[in-house]
Amino acid sequence: MKALKTLFATVAMTLVATAAFAADGAALGSSVAYATALGMGLAAGLCGIGQGMGLKGAVEGTARNPEAGSKLTTTLILGLAFIESLAIYALVVCLILLFVNPFA
Repeated sequence: MKALKTLFATVAMTLVATAAFAADGAALGSSVAYATALGMGLAAGLCGIGQGMGLKGAVEGTARNPEAGSKLTTTLILGLAFIESLAIYALVVCLILLFVNPFA
């Protein structure tokens, strides 16, 4: 966990330093592109972990009580749709940051 924090801190400092030392601000656009790629990667990865945990819980619940399988399936599909909508919201925010650059 400490290595992951160190990695994210290093990437953040690298992106900030690129924009800070730019003479005309041209590097700011590339840092926004890196930030959107990192943001969407994090959102997709964490949503995938959430979907896996939800599926694991539903499968374990069905294995313990097979009669409740249909109720669990309905709840699982609804939960997966909510988690997927979070990834889509993250994609929309990243696309807005990428194409409607408020820093330019």
